[in-house]
Amino acid sequence: MNIIFLGKFRGKPVRYQIGHGWQKAVCFSSVLAVLGAVASTGFWWGYTTKEIIQLTELEGKIEVEKALIEKTRMDAQSDLDALAAHIGQMQANVTRLNALGQRLVVVAKLDSDEFDFENNPAYGGPKEPEAGSPMDLNTVLTKLDDQLQSREHQLSLLEDVIMRSELMKEARPTGRPISKGWISSFYGMRNDPFSGKLEMHKGMDFAGKKGSDVIAVASGVVTWSGERYGYGNLVEINHGNGYVTRYGHNDQILVNIGDSVERGQTISKMGSTGRSTGPHVHFEVLLNDRQVDPIRFVQSKPS
Repeated sequence: MNIIFLGKFRGKPVRYQIGHGWQKAVCFSSVLAVLGAVASTGFWWGYTTKEIIQLTELEGKIEVEKALIEKTRMDAQSDLDALAAHIGQMQANVTRLNALGQRLVVVAKLDSDEFDFENNPAYGGPKEPEAGSPMDLNTVLTKLDDQLQSREHQLSLLEDVIMRSELMKEARPTGRPISKGWISSFYGMRNDPFSGKLEMHKGMDFAGKKGSDVIAVASGVVTWSGERYGYGNLVEINHGNGYVTRYGHNDQILVNIGDSVERGQTISKMGSTGRSTGPHVHFEVLLNDRQVDPIRFVQSKPS
């Protein structure tokens, strides 16, 4: 076997002759080694390329999982924010209920030790056996919120009832129409101070110092403020529920028609205007448009 290498070795082709067996073995071994190296390189390249592809796919999956985790985290945060807002609203409801309860205790004059809205209630009892799957937290909170709203509604109704009851008490004439002075004439038949004849006196007279305070005996709305025949300067107050009070012979009137007045408020100054013999207030109580004896209202005390 002849192997010829072409090249510029001293300007002549090079020829190499393989004749012996060992030379052939060396040649074939070299060829096989080169082929093996090429095959190994190709196999390594293919395997490496496959690993790179797998790593790329894995990185893509990791990115997807990271995005999913981030979305889950954001959803969970949103749920927590919503839950926190819900709990905050419930706490606000509890605060309002406590304030309402404290107001009711004061208005209704209840025992503050028995109806304590400032501290947490004391409670306890045996634990009921658990059955079935645990209740969803959101369901529990929703039911609790419903209970709080129901309690708030009930307390509001109770407050309305108490307030109306208090308003009715405030609207009922109670006490004397003066802060200083004395009773100079009662309701009933008497000798008229001008004519001397026996006539019906449909009110009570309270004498005192001119210019002293005349006060409203109940809360209401002023329906007359000015001069009226026989009464002089008159103040009339409608208290609702059929009650009206009149304050006559005033020297000065301090309220106008349509004004809202409260029990104990000064409405005028005592005088002697109209059909009067001296400084006093002629006080009348009307129930359903009829004068009644004021004595039982004068002698009663504010509740």
